[in-house]
Amino acid sequence: GVDMITASDIRLCSQNAFFTVKEVDVGLAADVGTLQRLPKVVRSESLVRELCFTARKMFAAEARECGLVSRVFPDKKAMMANALGMAKLIASKSPVAVQGTKMALVHARDHSVKEGLDFIKNWNMSMLLSEDIAKSFAGKLAKKMPVYSKL
Repeated sequence: GVDMITASDIRLCSQNAFFTVKEVDVGLAADVGTLQRLPKVVRSESLVRELCFTARKMFAAEARECGLVSRVFPDKKAMMANALGMAKLIASKSPVAVQGTKMALVHARDHSVKEGLDFIKNWNMSMLLSEDIAKSFAGKLAKKMPVYSKL
């Protein structure tokens, strides 16, 4: 659970969800990314150590408070409906722009602001040749949703 959620771009849960790093209960250190990603997601080394050393459950409200999830829903049905709606909205956007945004966010996490600005400047210069910009403007002018090519 925590391994997968920390590898996700957008993290949602229902109010009855809980998260735990259980490996210490079976004599292991977490080995599929939790120890590497969780500190970057929640930005509290103390909380990460507490969770990983004790294997205690972190419930939805605390997960929202520390940034592990961005939204908490009343139940699984509401969460899934929202997740699917968000996925459809993201899929309607320029794949070049979404991918570039993701790459810039990942790059910015471990680089200075100046390095991040240089990265996105170079990315956007190369994307000026993409058909997505023309499709976006044409869609705005025609007041229609543009249809983008798949990557």
